[in-house]
Amino acid sequence: MASTYCVIMAGGIGSRFWPMSTSDFPKQFHDILGTGESLIQQTFRRLSAISGKDKVLVVTHKKYEALVAEQLPDIPRKNIICEPARRNTAPCISYAAYRIESEDPNANIIIAPSDHLITNETEFQRICKLAIKTAEESDYLITLGIKPHRPDTGYGYIQFEEQENANPEVKLVKTFTEKPNEEIAKQFLASGDFLWNSGLFIWSLKTFKTELAAHQPDLHASFEQGIGLYGTDKEQGFIDKVYPSCDNESIDYGLMEKSSKVYVIPADFGWSDLGTWGSLYEQKELDANKNALIGSKILNYNSANNIIRMSNGKVAVVEGLDGYIIVDTDHSLLICKMENEQMIKSFVSDVKLSFGDKTEI
Repeated sequence: MASTYCVIMAGGIGSRFWPMSTSDFPKQFHDILGTGESLIQQTFRRLSAISGKDKVLVVTHKKYEALVAEQLPDIPRKNIICEPARRNTAPCISYAAYRIESEDPNANIIIAPSDHLITNETEFQRICKLAIKTAEESDYLITLGIKPHRPDTGYGYIQFEEQENANPEVKLVKTFTEKPNEEIAKQFLASGDFLWNSGLFIWSLKTFKTELAAHQPDLHASFEQGIGLYGTDKEQGFIDKVYPSCDNESIDYGLMEKSSKVYVIPADFGWSDLGTWGSLYEQKELDANKNALIGSKILNYNSANNIIRMSNGKVAVVEGLDGYIIVDTDHSLLICKMENEQMIKSFVSDVKLSFGDKTEI
């Protein structure tokens, strides 16, 4: 069996988790769940159990290189690869693939975001091993789809169809659908052939490069220019020159929705993308009034269904609120109805416009 590499994508800002997540210290570097590990530390531990620590790469923005090194002391420093600009997941994943090719052109690759929650790690490892075996024996691009348990409008959906192949757990992808409205999400759930798009991918390096050349020829050509430079002291200079000119495009839209080789493995391993305060609320233990409390000195009166996070042992008294997000940090305070949490990204933009770029956002 070929060697397996894991790629952790860790360059995002996590603006929907403002004001805790900021551009200087994004959510992947926070211990959001209070487990003693940040999200990226959990992800590294989970993936290194599959590939070994020396075969985990982290792709991050150059401003987070030191943060990654500090939080992941066991990762080889050369495995922290830095984007000079944010260009979404298609360039990010392509860059990592070319670096891996310089070490092992026959490798299999697992791609994972840095900030997701997985509670059943045994089942996650089983599914990943199945996906790796399938990728090695075929020319499939494999994604992991999460069996939905509610009509969530915050996730993309994958529709699959049955197809004869070596393993009945592996399904042919029929369609991708971006975040649907609630009525359509209910129809998806009822149909039984839709899954949540997890953003987890597994493929062989050779298959990925073949499909990239077919469907993203410009991106493929850009990174091909660097062959012979990856893994050398000339790599960063080449990337600094080429990377900012890459199209800002997701791997889902740029490749997965275009290729006919895309398969999905339905999975249920306690997954959440922890993309919003509401998704964190679902993971926390609740008090008698269904409040999720993060902080040791919080008193509630006539308040229910809230998530309240206080920093640095600060005392908070909350009275008469139902269904709110209340987050206090050293620099900012957010009070927002849970049902309006998708507005947080626009709040961040408004803060920057109102108070300047140097505001901690």
